Amino acid sequence: MTQVAGPRNGAARRLLGPAAVLGAVAAGVTLVAVVDPHEPGHYPTCPLLWATGLYCPGCGTLRMVNSLAHGHLATAFGHNPLVFALLPVFGYLWGRWTVRSARGEPMTSLLLRPRAAYALVMVVTAYWVLRNLPFAAVLAP
Repeated sequence: MTQVAGPRNGAARRLLGPAAVLGAVAAGVTLVAVVDPHEPGHYPTCPLLWATGLYCPGCGTLRMVNSLAHGHLATAFGHNPLVFALLPVFGYLWGRWTVRSARGEPMTSLLLRPRAAYALVMVVTAYWVLRNLPFAAVLAP
């Protein structure tokens, strides 16, 4: 006998993607909360930092996540201000994806418009350059 998938089964199936991402993020945050990146040797050094001595836009993110997991917001901001500032955006996009998935709506509107993509590339590039200059040392991790 074949069982027909009801609306609940369909909605649950559509939510697998957002649920999997949430689970992966929760597992990653838990790992970084338990295995302290402030102590040397727990995680590999950033390849760009190792090879050139320059900070990439992501340098300091593990320490930021560790600080956030322990409730130290100011310290987290100091490790990577850009990623810290983008966390609400990531949360909004995940929430929007979840709601649209639950409704069965297409996710094409979640893609960045070209203008927004260019702006994001420009902001990340400017941040990357500035955090390596002496007068903007506050941006360095």
